[in-house]
Amino acid sequence: MKCPFCSHPESKVIDSRESKKGLSIRRRRECFSCRRRFTTYEKIEEIPYMVVKKDGSRQPFDGQKLLRGLLKACEKRPIPVRKLEEIVEELENKVQERPDKEIKASEIGHHVMEKLKALDKVAYVRFASVYREFKDVMEFKQELETLLKER
Repeated sequence: MKCPFCSHPESKVIDSRESKKGLSIRRRRECFSCRRRFTTYEKIEEIPYMVVKKDGSRQPFDGQKLLRGLLKACEKRPIPVRKLEEIVEELENKVQERPDKEIKASEIGHHVMEKLKALDKVAYVRFASVYREFKDVMEFKQELETLLKER
């Protein structure tokens, strides 16, 4: 850490404490050159993971928003909430592993639909009808026929 007084590049930590809320660490340092002391704060860098929408706009990834959509699709279905939380958690991990910090909404939708298809066909069709924006009953029927053929 560069000294703010003499710009010497080396210093030593003489005291280290966690902040009151535990979100950062306060460090007292002493410069090797001028012997003056200064304080630094260390905290986790929070880079928002962005979702690239169909229209090209971007918005921060929101796991809770995704969970609400899954809960809606699985309403009155025998699916434990924990399974849906696992789907969201898996997707969050997938997004965090990406080097570019962006994911297309279509990738999210595809991932969720794959998971729902394996979990519950009715929930899958509900989610797909919203995600794929079925324009009429024929599109809905085609999706159901595809599902039936896979059996």
